[in-house]
Amino acid sequence: MLADWFREHSTTLTTLDPQQPLDDLEVLREIVGDARVVAVGEGAHFVEEFSRARQRVLRFLAERCGFTVFAMEFGFSEAFPLDRWLQGEGDDGDLAKVSRVAAEWGAADLMHWLRHHNRTSKHPLRLAGLDIPEAGGALRPALEPVADYLREVDPDTLPLVDTVLEISDRFLNGCGSGATAAPAWAGLETAEQNKLTATLARLLLRLRAVEPLYVSRSSQNRFDIARRRVEAACHTDYMFQAGSALMSGRALAADLSVREIYLAESLRWHLDHAEPGTRIVLAAHNNHIHKTAFSLEFGGGLTTLPMGQHLQRILGQDYRTVALVHTADHVPEMHPDPSATVGFTLAEAPLEPATPGSVEAALIDAGLADRITLTDLRHAPRDEQGAPLLNGLRFQSSHLSTPVPEAFDAVLAVPTVTRDRTVRF
Repeated sequence: MLADWFREHSTTLTTLDPQQPLDDLEVLREIVGDARVVAVGEGAHFVEEFSRARQRVLRFLAERCGFTVFAMEFGFSEAFPLDRWLQGEGDDGDLAKVSRVAAEWGAADLMHWLRHHNRTSKHPLRLAGLDIPEAGGALRPALEPVADYLREVDPDTLPLVDTVLEISDRFLNGCGSGATAAPAWAGLETAEQNKLTATLARLLLRLRAVEPLYVSRSSQNRFDIARRRVEAACHTDYMFQAGSALMSGRALAADLSVREIYLAESLRWHLDHAEPGTRIVLAAHNNHIHKTAFSLEFGGGLTTLPMGQHLQRILGQDYRTVALVHTADHVPEMHPDPSATVGFTLAEAPLEPATPGSVEAALIDAGLADRITLTDLRHAPRDEQGAPLLNGLRFQSSHLSTPVPEAFDAVLAVPTVTRDRTVRF
């Protein structure tokens, strides 16, 4: 039944080349409707085909549907200087100076394309970052700009930032992601861990308490950015503890969702600070944009409340999601490696046959495995009790059981996966 339904309802796309004509994507217009936020996922990180598909969808939504902001699973604080570069500041070869993370984590081609697009297109895009700094592997990218701000509006509060950075430098030096930061944090004395948390809490509470004073000495927008940066540091500090607890088997249920709520609230922050009518394209992993809670078999089982679930509650029908999947028999996977700076190494992983009831199995059974397809899932078949027959999709090199049509409005599938050649780890 699922195979027949996919054969009838899937649209074959002509190419993944972002420079080619966009007419085949017109089917996406009705799926998107009037939504203010359209999230475009990926079933695995560091896959060239997913990056190209996203880029093409982004161009379609900008040129034909009026979207003007591109939001990413990228640091809230770090995105401000990167956006200035994308708008034309500096030289074309300055990406690594502006953002080491963008240059080294598989976003270089996209960033260079965006800079060129903004220079030549009638539909430029502004970049918005949503994430905690370096996915939880650093505090300085958020707090150094806060220190600069405080030197201007409240120098007496600078010692709080200095204390946090002095503690964090002792364990974050050499960390490249949250995967290495959490065990490094666990090596601190308990008193130091508590001092870090208490000092960040005091800093945030002071900003909130004296907002009128700070605004009078700067501007509302500059204050709002500084506060959001401090909130990023507080959420990151929480993630140190949550990640450490997960690795040791002591995690609270849904504890890693602290990062998810920061992502969601950052998206809302950008909407609140944008011009009326602004529409945002959001790029993040399928598991982040997912509209419903789900469980991953990790550390004894973990229930996650993803960014997408929060955005669905906040935005309702103004939030639409497009999952990206593939039908290949392998995928680049992040294998834990404590000796690596980022906490993992990237290597090809063979895949088990697609699970019956999954998106991938339905596409293969429908004879669509060798095509690029886009399928509207909003009217996907259900059983007599109303449960979706599509009940899973691949997550990295694993399978995620989930009611797919409740989590995603559409799915874009590619037949091949290729490791991103720009990623060095």
